[in-house]
Amino acid sequence: MEPEAFVEEFDKLCEVQSDKASVEITSRFAGVIKKLHYEAGDMAKVGKPLVDIDIQGAIKEDDLEAIEVKDAAEESTTEVKDKQAPKPMDTTQDVSSDTGKSSKPKGTHAALATPAVRHLTKTLKVNIADINGTGRDGRVLKDDVHQFAKQRDTTPVASSTKPSPTSTIENGPQTETIAQLSNVQLQMFKSMTKSLSIPHFLYSDEINFTSLSTLRPKINKSLSNNPTGEVTKVSYLPFIIKAVSMMLHDYPSLNSRVDTDSTTSKPVLVHRQQHNIGVAMDTPNGLLVPVLKNVSSLSILSIARQLTELQALAMAGRLGPSELSGGTITVSNIGNIGGTTLSPVIIEGQVAILGIGKIRTVPAFDEEGALVKRQVCNFSWSADHRVVDGATMARAARIVQGFVEEPENMVVQLR
Repeated sequence: MEPEAFVEEFDKLCEVQSDKASVEITSRFAGVIKKLHYEAGDMAKVGKPLVDIDIQGAIKEDDLEAIEVKDAAEESTTEVKDKQAPKPMDTTQDVSSDTGKSSKPKGTHAALATPAVRHLTKTLKVNIADINGTGRDGRVLKDDVHQFAKQRDTTPVASSTKPSPTSTIENGPQTETIAQLSNVQLQMFKSMTKSLSIPHFLYSDEINFTSLSTLRPKINKSLSNNPTGEVTKVSYLPFIIKAVSMMLHDYPSLNSRVDTDSTTSKPVLVHRQQHNIGVAMDTPNGLLVPVLKNVSSLSILSIARQLTELQALAMAGRLGPSELSGGTITVSNIGNIGGTTLSPVIIEGQVAILGIGKIRTVPAFDEEGALVKRQVCNFSWSADHRVVDGATMARAARIVQGFVEEPENMVVQLR
């Protein structure tokens, strides 16, 4: 949004990016934007105004009765004040004396488009700023979007006499192109810069998934035979998350955070009762870490259901601050992408993180010395070496390993 642009009630004003949380802020009123208190990329303060909206100031008095809040699919004919004119815009003056055509640049009144039109531009992958609007005051209409997309799709690609990218790279000089960081990348840049100020150490071990890989199909078969159930399939991840939570009962220091005592200015360890386990997810918007709250009170099926819900929200870009905040320890699974061992980075405010590699089949010897197939996976732990020593991390990791390798023990000790 820009000053002098007209907005309707519930129109999107801006997108606010917190620490890996993206939230849309919409207008509570219909009117004209008079002042922006922040520029794009600025740090906004909670409770302070973002924008000033003049509800009537830039609209002709005679036109007030004609303005209606219509359905998003309708084409409204709201008149707004031109940015350069001191008075409300007179559309009869917006004509070139030489050509008789509108001299208005493309996209000047893109903000006038209804939400339905803007949604259509996203669906058809069209930049609204490239469209010459035929509506009142250059307003972009649905038909304008369809015509633009049709022309784009039917126009043949012109042959180019320029050298191919390969020949350019081989024969031409090196070129560089600047790309701005996305909102998620910008927040990751800030948070990871802080996180890497924490002294990390890595502990990795190979986990035998053979028993769990035998048990899981049986559970999924039972779930598929119950069509009324909320969960019809369980992956390995809920078992691992539950095992991590059960380990935290014995090693609560791994569920803590480092802070400074306000009275003595000395570092302290703040223990937290709830096991709020963040799960790193690869999404179209980048890496996001939604949080499963109070995992110690959840069953494996409940964890699976919440994971599915969070994944759906993440893929739709609808994760909010409530889903992305409050994590006490994190699990990052790259196994579905690839890689056997990783060195995960601790999230600020936590002291440990678990990275999960891909499950693979390897030859091994059983207790009798016979050659057998074995399903294995590498677990890679990173811990804050200021407060966690290697022996503590190794012992805690062994507990998680025991629950995963012998899932029947997990069932016996469920709380």
